[in-house]
Amino acid sequence: MSISQELLEILVCPQCKGDIRLTENQDGLVCERCRLLYEIRDGIPIMLPEEAKPLA
Repeated sequence: MSISQELLEILVCPQCKGDIRLTENQDGLVCERCRLLYEIRDGIPIMLPEEAKPLA
């Protein structure tokens, strides 16, 4: 299940309020500025900074 384009257009990084992008395999959202990955679980983006994973 992927996230709708409409939802992607309004979502921002909860930490810096910057733009996010969908990962290539559509399993997460990435904030390049904060270098964080927000996972998508069961079609729901988990937009909590404490749940985000740092990018390598």
